[in-house]
Order: sequence, then C-alpha cells, then structure tokens
Amino acid sequence: MRLPNDMHLAKVIAWILVGVVCWASLTPSPPRPPEILGWDKAQHFLAYATLGYWFTRAYTRMTLWALFLMGLGISLEFLQGIGGVRVMETLDMLANSLGVLTGWGLALLEKERCIRWLKLLINQPKL
Repeated sequence: MRLPNDMHLAKVIAWILVGVVCWASLTPSPPRPPEILGWDKAQHFLAYATLGYWFTRAYTRMTLWALFLMGLGISLEFLQGIGGVRVMETLDMLANSLGVLTGWGLALLEKERCIRWLKLLINQPKL
C-alpha cells in the first residue's frame, strides 16, 4: 500500500472539512460547540481559518482557493437565509472571510519557517 504524500493528505483533509462546514452551516440543528467557542463569530472564524490553513497546505494556487472559500462562506450564509430555519448574517460572512485569510497567513508562515530551517540545515558547515 502506498502512503499519500503531504499534499494529497492535506487535500483529503481540506475537502472533508468543506463537507463538515457545509453540513454544519445548513443543518437545521447544528451540534453545540464547546463553551469556549460560545460566541458565534468565533465559531465561524475558527472553521474558516482551519479551511484556509488546510487549503494553503494542499494547493499551490492559494489565491484562487481563498476566493473560493470566501465565496463558499458567503454562499452558505445566503442559503441559510433562504432556508427559513437559520438566519443569514453579514457579520458571519465577514468572520468567515477573515478566518480564511488568517488560516492562509498561518500556513504561509509555517511554510516559510520550514524553508528557513531546511536552508539552515543544508548550508550548515560540515564537521
């Protein structure tokens, strides 16, 4: 059995998370989050920051994926408003978009840190 490389695994994780976010956004009675995330906007922010992080790890053309994730967050909010059971909120759209950008930034910082570490390791003087 061949193990997937990091990018393939990140893609699987990213798309599973999209499914979870879509389900949680559109289900009439979503599960209750932990008390520490009791504020609705924090839930949105964290969910989309997680998506932004994993999509940045999974794909090289992140600008397009960031736009996709922001569009997804906005679209799901509109669908909540249309459904009649949940309520569309503009601040949720903002929290979603800021979450995507934060996750993107964290993943880029992580990549940069790894690249610097590898350069140091490669350029280390031989004893």
